[in-house]
Order: sequence, then C-alpha cells, then structure tokens
Amino acid sequence: MREQNRHSEGISDWLRLTRAQGVGPTLCWRLIKAFGTPQQVLGASIGQLSEIEGIGPKTAQRMLVSSEQVDVKKELAIAGQQGVWFVHREDARYPILLKQIYDPPLVLSVKGDLLSEHNLCLAIVGSRRCSVYGQEQASRLSHLLALSGFTIVSGLARGIDTAAHRGALSSQGQTIAVQGCGLARCYPPENKDLYGRIAAQGCVLSELPLLAEPLREHFPARNRIIAGLSMGTIVVEASFRSGAMITARLAMEHNREVMAVPGQIDNPLTQGPHHLLKQGAVLVDSVDAVVEALGVIGQQLQNHVETTIKTHEVQKQVSKPRVAMTPTEQSIYDQLSHTPTHADDIIIQTHLPTGKVMADLVNLQLKGLVQSLPGNLFIKRGAGVHLR
Repeated sequence: MREQNRHSEGISDWLRLTRAQGVGPTLCWRLIKAFGTPQQVLGASIGQLSEIEGIGPKTAQRMLVSSEQVDVKKELAIAGQQGVWFVHREDARYPILLKQIYDPPLVLSVKGDLLSEHNLCLAIVGSRRCSVYGQEQASRLSHLLALSGFTIVSGLARGIDTAAHRGALSSQGQTIAVQGCGLARCYPPENKDLYGRIAAQGCVLSELPLLAEPLREHFPARNRIIAGLSMGTIVVEASFRSGAMITARLAMEHNREVMAVPGQIDNPLTQGPHHLLKQGAVLVDSVDAVVEALGVIGQQLQNHVETTIKTHEVQKQVSKPRVAMTPTEQSIYDQLSHTPTHADDIIIQTHLPTGKVMADLVNLQLKGLVQSLPGNLFIKRGAGVHLR
C-alpha cells in the first residue's frame, strides 16, 4: 500500500458518526461545525445536541445509541483485508470539487489512489441498455479525454459506464468508479476484473459501509457523488427516467456544466440527451467541444490539455525498428489514422473479406502497429491519438 493510502486521522470517530442512524451528511457536518470534532459530537449530551438546528431529542438519542452499536473495528479490519482506506471531509486528500456540493459525504472509502490529477474530472454516464453506437461514443470520448489529462468518472454500471471506464483505461489514463454499494462488493459482478483494473490505474469510491449491498435506494446518492466530483457531466444515451438524467440534474444543481452526445432520432435512448440539448446542454463530439463547453475554466485548461497531448505524443514517438507488413496488412494499416476507426469501415474501404481483415488486425496489434479500443475500434500506434 502506498504511503498516502492511510486512513485519515481520527477516522474511527468519523466512521462512528457517519454510520449512526437518523443523521445524514448535512446534519453530521452541522454538528461537527458546532462542536468541533466528531469525538466531541459523540461525547455531547442529548440536551446539547438538541440545541442544534434539525436535531431534536429523539434524533439525538437515536444517533447516540446507534453510534455505540457501530462496529468500527470490524469495518477497519475488512478494509485492511480489501486494501481499502478511508478519507474524511477535512483531510487534504478529500476531492476539492466534491467538497463544494451541498451534501458531500463525510467519509469516503477508497480502493486505489486519490491523486491531485483527480481534481480535473469529467463524468460520462448513460444507459445500461445502450446501443453499439452509444458504447462506441462513450469509449471514444473517454479515451480521448483521458489522453488529454482528464480523469473520467462514472458508475461502473453495465453499458455506457463500462464503456467509459474501458475507454479511459485503454489510453492509460485516469478513471474513477463510484459504486452504489460497499467496496467489499462489486456491482455488477461481471465487472469484477474491470473493478480491479480501475483500482490499479485510478480508484473506486463509495460512501457506504464496506459490506453494503447494491440496493436501489443507494444509487441516487451515488449519482450526486459522480456529479460532485466532476467539472462537467456528459450524457451519452439515457431515457427520461434514468440515473444518468438524475446525475445531469444534480450537476446543474451543483452549477457544473452539462453536456450531451446526440444520437439517432429513432432510438428511445436518445430522448434524454436530446431533451438536455433542447434545454441548453452543450452538444459535444470532440475534446475541443468539451474544453469550449467548460467556458472560462476550459480556457484556463487549454494549455494543460495541449501540453498533456504533446507530452503523450513525444512519449509515443520513441524510435522503433521497422516492422514488415504483408500487402493486405499494409492496405489495412493505410486505412487507419490516429482517430478511432471502426472495423466495418476498414472492411468497406479495403474490399477485403471480414475474416481476413480481423485476422490481419490481430497481427498488426501483435506487431505493435495498431491498438484496439473498446467498441471494435482501432487506431495507429506511434504518434498519439489525433484529438481535433
């Protein structure tokens, strides 16, 4: 475990307070501001607690009794077994943007590393039951934005969330997954390997007890964390009544930018993004569009993005011995660029059999000339991805 992966100071009292019944993050923070520390809150009398706005005698009694029943030692032991650490709201490692929302979590459980780079976050969210087009766009944007130095935030759910995380990972960029269950679990279970990759290359977060199950009521609160971590939220595909639209609404409430990717007009899953566009959300189809949508912040980040891209390109331009290609491999390679290209387009342009194209793409990957992206997309290796 790295040096930074240590629990915040006094984390036992923070956990005991935040796991107590009857008080949410807002009331807990009001109590801490009134009494000074979680330890002092827990040591206060029912009468003293009742004097705080929103805390009556019954709530105070319920909070104190339930806080005594919280098994902090067990949770810390499970955290040790799972490689999870805790950070509270007053710790310098706590995400800056998340701290600015109305009701930030008092304590976050973290698997992986919270880095200073994670202050430059963008959320990409959408439907679990998405189209191939939606997956491709989520993956493409995530890949390019992560390559530009942004951290991609999503919810590890099936569909768009999964494509977003994988797109960021494919660029060797940073990504954060916010779970609607405890970090001793993975939901959905088929994303267990992805969970591990995200924890190794970024981090997985939750405000819930480590053994908490993925209950329906947990996800709206999870969505506020996704929106709160991010400077802006991009909706790819979503129905009107979806978690992605809740995240977009929360982003607006947090005064963060809301963006949307347009889709096919006959696809029901485009109702959400198209509604957002009609309401004033920014249409995004490239890194430039995202940076422009961020307004003054985007202007300030422009140099950072360009520097990150150039640094990546320099790293990729390390000289390599020339690799021989067969005539058909050369034909396929010539159709590729540093903008993702779908396999179907390669087949159409080369007039080669599907099986031959797919086999040669595998050979080109083995030779280090081509990189595969999620969604059956391919790019050239060697000079960085073209972002404009």
